[in-house]
Amino acid sequence: MRKVDLRMNEEYKYNVIKRLVDSNGNKLRASLQLKCSLRTVNRLIIKYKEQGKTAFIHGNRNRKPSTTYSGEFKEMIQSLYTDIYFDCNIQHFSELIEMNHDYNISQRTLINWLKEIDVLSPKARRFTKRELRKKLKQQLKGSNKKDAIKIENSIRQLDYSEIHPRHPRCAYFGELLQMDASEHHWFGDDVPKAHLHAAIDDSTGTIVGAYFDTQETLHGYYKVLSSVLSTYGAPAKIQTDNRMIFTNNKKEPSSVENSRVNFAYACDRLGIALDTTSVPEANGRIERLFQTLQSRLIPELRLANVKTIEEANMFLKRYIKQFNKRFALLIDTNKNVFTEQINESTINETLAVIETRIIDKGHSIKYKNELYIPTDAYGKHVHLMRHTKCDVIKALDDTLYLCTKDELFLLELIPIRHDKSPEFDEIVEVKKKKQYIPPLTHPWRQGSYENYLLKQAPQSRAHI
Repeated sequence: MRKVDLRMNEEYKYNVIKRLVDSNGNKLRASLQLKCSLRTVNRLIIKYKEQGKTAFIHGNRNRKPSTTYSGEFKEMIQSLYTDIYFDCNIQHFSELIEMNHDYNISQRTLINWLKEIDVLSPKARRFTKRELRKKLKQQLKGSNKKDAIKIENSIRQLDYSEIHPRHPRCAYFGELLQMDASEHHWFGDDVPKAHLHAAIDDSTGTIVGAYFDTQETLHGYYKVLSSVLSTYGAPAKIQTDNRMIFTNNKKEPSSVENSRVNFAYACDRLGIALDTTSVPEANGRIERLFQTLQSRLIPELRLANVKTIEEANMFLKRYIKQFNKRFALLIDTNKNVFTEQINESTINETLAVIETRIIDKGHSIKYKNELYIPTDAYGKHVHLMRHTKCDVIKALDDTLYLCTKDELFLLELIPIRHDKSPEFDEIVEVKKKKQYIPPLTHPWRQGSYENYLLKQAPQSRAHI
């Protein structure tokens, strides 16, 4: 006779009906015990007399639900992760397979499927990793050492060194922007590291600007600020770290030769308060943003086959819109403290690099290991007195100007030698057109810049 195994609730139901039939007991009491109607009790009595104990086995036992995924489908999803989306966290993986493959699978299901093949998310907790290590160590008893090292390295590690406390968000959009740069292998381990400069709004978590560069440079931060000014306007305040790009941390007074305060000078001209701090926890919003981007942006760049900084900056334009739509809070237009959008010419003139030079005896100046001579709008050389102090202004579009007191000139590169000889080559004279020289606006006045430098001396480390 075949043994019939019942589950706990099925066993209880069987015992109640068996006792009722054997003792010819009270059906009403049995219905109260089973929490069912008398009609159901009568049906159970008939089934018991016909089939015995087997009648109490649930009809769906050992049947797969109609919504169950097949084993082939599960293996296909597992191979998708291990072969293509291996550097994505589980939530990101779920979004990508829905967008690229039209498979809507819950995050919990994906976690369970990947656990079956001993794969953890890059965002797995330490407890989960410890449990997997214990399991793998038990499996590796008696295995060779190379296999143990291979499995140990397959468990992805998280860096828990950067933990930042929460702080309340600002009330208004544009009230505070946090700005920083992240050095990372953004294009894969076989490509040199790049620096992602970014700015995030503290109120809404909106990425308002981002730019890739080879190093953390003033040019990179200017590109981010330029994007903010043209898209949203000037914010009320920017908070950054204590790099010399933003502030002069030297104890001695700033001199005219010091060009490290160009970003601060541009913010001062735009009416933007600049706050610097050496405490990473104070910039928790931008630090957490980089942690998220290092998890989500890297696989996106790899899947888009982006390998260069130029391609990455083009990719960022559409990716930031998707990121903000997915993660940023809604912007309340009634709570926007950005100024009106600034035109490109004003941005180009304001976000400039100003450095002091002295006219040499050849009526020229040396800048970035190249010699230049001042010219007027028609290209005619201007000969300034030797030892004249002047400011070299490099606009955002890389155009070079020379400012001395209240005059502004263009700079023409002096080549090492002529391309053609006037004696032996036929030279066709081309009439030079008048070039545009912007008006000497307030940010470029030599006296204004020198006065600003004097106000910065000496810098205190109040924010450390």
